[in-house]
Amino acid sequence: MKVILQKAEVDKMKIFVAKKEHERWLWHAIDHQTGTILAYVLGQRTDQMFLKLKTMLKPFGISEFYTDNWGSYKRHLSDEQRTVSKYKMQKIERKHLTLRTRIKRLQRKTICFSKISPMHDLVIGLYINKYEFHRNII
Repeated sequence: MKVILQKAEVDKMKIFVAKKEHERWLWHAIDHQTGTILAYVLGQRTDQMFLKLKTMLKPFGISEFYTDNWGSYKRHLSDEQRTVSKYKMQKIERKHLTLRTRIKRLQRKTICFSKISPMHDLVIGLYINKYEFHRNII
C-alpha cells in the first residue's frame, strides 16, 4: 500500500563517536504535518547518504521537500520539489533538540558516549524504532 504525503522536512544532524574527529551524521525526514519520523540513515555527510534516504522515502510519494541549502539537496532534488526555508523546517529542528535531550550520546559535551560506530548507530536506531515507530524491539 502506497501512502501519499504532501510535504516532508529533510535535514541532517552532526553527532560524534568517541571524539570530535569521528563525525557521524543522522539524516532523517519527517512528515511536515505531524512531525513523525518517516525514515532515517546514519553515516557520513555525503550525497550517497542522502540518496539512500531519498530511496527510503519513495514509497511515501512526497511531492515537496523542505530543506536547508546543503548541496546534496540541490543536486538530487528538482527546484519544483525543493523549498529552501528554515521557517518551514521548525519541526525537524525541534526534533533534533528532542533527540539530543533524550539520547545522551547525541549531546555535544557529555560523559555518555559511544566508542565505536556500530554501537552508536544501534543505540540511536533502537530509540527511533521504539519511540518514533512504536515498535517493540525485545
